[in-house]
Amino acid sequence: MSCYKWDCALRSAEGIDLGCINSFISALKFTNSLPARGLGMDIMDIKAYMQSVGREARIASRLMARAETAVKNQSLTVMAAAIKRDEHKLLAANALDLQGAKAQGLDAALIDRLTLTSKGVASMVEGLLQVASLADPVGEISNLNYRPSGIQVGKMRVPLGVVGIIYEARPNVTADAAGLCLKAGNAAILRGGSEAIHCNQAIAVCVKEGLKAAGLPETAVQVIETTDRAAVGELITMKQFVDVIVPRGGKGLIERIASEARIPVIKHLDGVCHVYIDAAADLDKAIRIADNSKTHRYGTCNTMETLLVHQDIAREVLPVLCKIYLDKGVELRGDASSRTFIKEMKEATEEDWHTEYLAPILSIRVVSGLDQAIEHIAVYGSQHTDAIITEDYTRARRFLREVDSSSVMVNASTRFADGFEYGLGAEIGISTDKIHVRGPVGLEGLTSQKFIVLGDGQIRQ
Repeated sequence: MSCYKWDCALRSAEGIDLGCINSFISALKFTNSLPARGLGMDIMDIKAYMQSVGREARIASRLMARAETAVKNQSLTVMAAAIKRDEHKLLAANALDLQGAKAQGLDAALIDRLTLTSKGVASMVEGLLQVASLADPVGEISNLNYRPSGIQVGKMRVPLGVVGIIYEARPNVTADAAGLCLKAGNAAILRGGSEAIHCNQAIAVCVKEGLKAAGLPETAVQVIETTDRAAVGELITMKQFVDVIVPRGGKGLIERIASEARIPVIKHLDGVCHVYIDAAADLDKAIRIADNSKTHRYGTCNTMETLLVHQDIAREVLPVLCKIYLDKGVELRGDASSRTFIKEMKEATEEDWHTEYLAPILSIRVVSGLDQAIEHIAVYGSQHTDAIITEDYTRARRFLREVDSSSVMVNASTRFADGFEYGLGAEIGISTDKIHVRGPVGLEGLTSQKFIVLGDGQIRQ
């Protein structure tokens, strides 16, 4: 077959019949009897349970890699419809989780992330439908070129395989992660936090409904049913079953995963995000953006934690902006220069510049100019999201080029650093790593590439 015909065949390959996949999966399931999957399992039960989950995910991943785009989109559409239909059930389950979280005395930032509203349900639905509308990256061939030998060499985009996702609080991650992993041809093992167990399991029912309706393996997305932390320890070491781990949560969780995992990890530790108001800023824009970046939501990783202001405009902008913050109950901590303008401002410590508050607290520093702003971000930032407010094109270009973060913005709120806002449909997290994927992790981040070679009988001389 000629190279051209090979190329055409690859691009128009027919999919497989997935109608009997679930019975195939059932036949290969782990056969040992397991106890009820809940809080009562001992360590041996947890190990057996997680091995079963991993084995089933590996089998499902091979089948998902062959699923046609139309089948995957059908599954996503049914999931979205089920979530919309069951909104009252999801909100009732979330109310149980919130009741438990408050009884445990969990902090306000975590409760904020845990809370699911009708708007949040609608966002899950829209996210799944947006993922369904996106181009399927699996099987995409790029950079196909002839070599002097006559062979063609290119790259094909392929699924990662089995993706393990460990997350705290946010129940919407269950739907977002399921949808993205499915569309990218992966199997997913989702381990949500104990504080969201009721809502996560309610969403899992909708996910399984979508998989079943499209004839996809129901084990393609498994939401771990036990809240025992030993399940996490098993998940991050099952390298025979899991290809990559994505942790979403507090710094302690992510540090633990990164240090203990025997599987590659896509991660970010902190969201110490900055907004720098330059001397050439439009002050109306600056005030709107700096206000939104901090007060739109306090408990998110893309919320501004440090405001940097050029010394030439500090006298104009700080009193106006800080009144907005104080009226909204934001505690202000600043350097000596910023405190001269705002009497209510507390003194910032060295630790404050390093801190992701996830709370109505803001650090403020007056800087001499762009160089000092960039230097401050380099020393104290977490390579997550940083923004400059300026009308000076040259300074904006320098900021974009020199600030080493996964998202760098000009004249926009840091709150836009989000997979949904970036048009990815949703995200399974924001990576501050520099290898494989950086920034919001969407469909492309959940795939890899392999070299393909198309020949017509060539041999190496």
